[in-house]
Amino acid sequence: MIFRRLKASLVCILFFLLTFPALGHEDPDKENLSSLISFLKQKGFDIQSLLDDPRFEMYEDIVNRFKKSAERKSHTLDSYKKVLNFEDKAHKLDDFMEQYSEQLDQAEQKYGISSSVIAAIIGIESDYGKNVGSYNPFNAYVSMYVNGYRQDFAKAQISELLTFVKRNNIDVFELKSSYAGAMAFGQFIPYSLNKWFVGDDIFDMTNNIMSVANYLAHFKERTGDIKTAVLRYNPSSLYTQAVLDLAEQAKL
Repeated sequence: MIFRRLKASLVCILFFLLTFPALGHEDPDKENLSSLISFLKQKGFDIQSLLDDPRFEMYEDIVNRFKKSAERKSHTLDSYKKVLNFEDKAHKLDDFMEQYSEQLDQAEQKYGISSSVIAAIIGIESDYGKNVGSYNPFNAYVSMYVNGYRQDFAKAQISELLTFVKRNNIDVFELKSSYAGAMAFGQFIPYSLNKWFVGDDIFDMTNNIMSVANYLAHFKERTGDIKTAVLRYNPSSLYTQAVLDLAEQAKL
């Protein structure tokens, strides 16, 4: 009799444990979000009003977008170029360089970076200013952090982003970016915007041309090599070769 009662009690306990979540443990997403809020408060940013804004949204596909990036999907330079629509960008290169010849020459003279390399990066990053992304950088970085993807990077970029929009009096939800939170025609992450962007308007082509040159000049000085400087723009050997190959098209 005692054994039957004990057995019944164990069954009830097991049913309770399997049916109800463990007490005292929050949802991982909520824990991550709370952690992010606390981190940013220490940096002087209260993001609760942004999280309550109807324009805030979580990108559930954010991790998959990184995993399916052109660099990860491509195993050869030829396949990578196809993903980039390289031939189309090559056809547009001369027209872009002619349209902005004055600005490109000025950037080359000031920073010592070939105008064709500057143009090639803008071509690959945004199709010469035609594609700046359909994501919002704040939403993108919060989604990365909450989903546990590159959290140190994400929280650092949110802090940089909030610094940037506060300094420039910008509504953060008015900004467009790639899924990786990169903005403008040169596709700068917030840290790079704060450190190397030249000018105030991130969607001014002249500012982007000068900023790409400024960025590359910094890393060319550090590494002594334009190829390695381009690699610092995007740490992919496929990307670097595609940029340099596109730049070569301007000389044909």
